[in-house]
Amino acid sequence: MKHILALDQGTTSSRAVVFAEDGSVRALAQQEFRQIFPRPGWVEHDPEEIWASQLQVARRALARAALKATDIAALGISNQRETTILWERQSGRPVYNAIVWQDRRTAAACDSLKRRGKTQAVCSKTGLVLDPYFSATKLAWLLDGIPGLRLRAERGELAFGTVDTWLAWKLSGGALHVTDVSNASRTMLYNIHAGAWDEGLLALFRIPRSLLPRVLPSSHLYGESAKKIFGARIPIAGIAGDQQAALFGQGCHAPGMAKNTYGTGCFMLLNTGAEAVPSRHGLLTTRCAQPGSKPRYALEGSVFVAGAVVQWLRDGLGIIRASGEIEALAASVEDTGGVYLVPAFAGLGAPHWDAYARGAMLGLTRGTTRAHIARAALEAIAFQSAELLQAMQQDAGIRLKELRVDGGAAANGMLMQFQADILGVPVVRPKVLETTALGAAYLAGLATGVWKDTAEIGLQWAVGRRFEPAMSRSDAKARMQGWTRALKRSKGWAER
Repeated sequence: MKHILALDQGTTSSRAVVFAEDGSVRALAQQEFRQIFPRPGWVEHDPEEIWASQLQVARRALARAALKATDIAALGISNQRETTILWERQSGRPVYNAIVWQDRRTAAACDSLKRRGKTQAVCSKTGLVLDPYFSATKLAWLLDGIPGLRLRAERGELAFGTVDTWLAWKLSGGALHVTDVSNASRTMLYNIHAGAWDEGLLALFRIPRSLLPRVLPSSHLYGESAKKIFGARIPIAGIAGDQQAALFGQGCHAPGMAKNTYGTGCFMLLNTGAEAVPSRHGLLTTRCAQPGSKPRYALEGSVFVAGAVVQWLRDGLGIIRASGEIEALAASVEDTGGVYLVPAFAGLGAPHWDAYARGAMLGLTRGTTRAHIARAALEAIAFQSAELLQAMQQDAGIRLKELRVDGGAAANGMLMQFQADILGVPVVRPKVLETTALGAAYLAGLATGVWKDTAEIGLQWAVGRRFEPAMSRSDAKARMQGWTRALKRSKGWAER
């Protein structure tokens, strides 16, 4: 039995999963790390903490599986995307904290580019909208905002990467400066049609080309881990941004198949095959994880705060002591009592793209309890996802037959049932919920011969539970109208 080690580096925790060649989980380890909030709207991580936590859970997972590095056929990486890291090539030391994808500090810079009429030029090449979400303006902020960094970058002393690139660099002892097409497509510097870093975009954002990693397919023998990391070298053979990895792990290999991941944020992707479908409704056109030489595309909708609202209830309000308590608490009331919670803590993503929106809670009365608020928080996750699916179906001109789901909050049965009710589409949860890590494992295994093709991989996907819509369409429509009213109150709040 062959085994794959998958590193799943997320926004709030690092995970490592050992998979057997039948797709089953052999062992898992997870560790949270610090979230740094220097100013309102700013979100940072310590890159060294990311690396240390990821290394620790990888070693722990191997120990729990009773396996040595020599027992591992390959290593795959999935990662939080867009998060921007800049480090010294010679020492490998970061020059600043990682600027996280949720960070809003470059909203004014994006506004300036919009006023200069650059929106269409950026979108036509990248499939993205001009928003602080993506890496380009974060990297430009580092170069211009930290004294001396631009000069050092121009001298070739620094290296840029998203989290996958940082991990590959650290795993290989500095030998690898690489990324894959799915992560490159989220930087706002990569032309998704030409399949290359774009000189016009580099000039627009004033990014020296010497900073950039080499872009390769998602399933590729990039190199090996340094011997000192695990005691023996392991081939690094799969890399994909977490959402593209989840799409691949869910077996959504054919055009028209879609998945939604309920993690810190909520991310819905629809496979559009060889066609890069432009969005008319605020979605993104992005590259899928690429197992071979042919490019594949997806439409994507991004919700910035999904599972993170549960963390806020736990850590910010103290309504719950542990995240796992929320389902029982929310289920203790029949409905929200008219309460709507808009978790726009980091602005709004698709389809609104409002960097100045802020969180709001509406419909409160003296009868409102923490249970009503907990239920409103879960329903907010479903409402936001429903907006994405509506936009997606309009852009692609199709109606989905089912939505495959994964991520931590997908284990919440009440949320999944409400999601099916609001969508009017069956929600299907697989037996293996670790689909992000599984996608990275599949990509690594394809490159090293553990699996021969995507058809073989697709046969391993199995239904865990299917949630059928039970709410009337008129009731679902009324709930969505209430959500839309609440949403309007949160928009543009930080501009006032």
